[in-house]
Amino acid sequence: QVQLVESGGGSVQAGGSLRLSCTTSIRTFYAMAWFRQAPGKEREFLAAISSSGISTNYADSVQGRFTISRDNAKNTVWLQMNSLKPEDTAFYYCAASRYSDISYSTETGTYRFWGQGTQVTVSS
Repeated sequence: QVQLVESGGGSVQAGGSLRLSCTTSIRTFYAMAWFRQAPGKEREFLAAISSSGISTNYADSVQGRFTISRDNAKNTVWLQMNSLKPEDTAFYYCAASRYSDISYSTETGTYRFWGQGTQVTVSS
């Protein structure tokens, strides 16, 4: 069992930045990803990174604004979010894939372990 703990959420004005962190309880050899879910909406894929950190994948909605990265020595994955918009307001989740690469990275069923999430609120 792998536990994932997110941190770094909060409130920010439009145009601002936040950096989310996800720390795993043990070193993982899984691809990792970030998703978000706004009230009344389905969980949305944002970004994924392979176990080596070499390969990444982004949703069109965040491409160029968000950056995913990881440090396996620290058991940590980050999501750097820049140029935030009010529509980015949601609960953000970290997830660990069943795979080491970013295969099927946009699908929630690909992910075996999930964190509890952290709230991000962007005001206009």
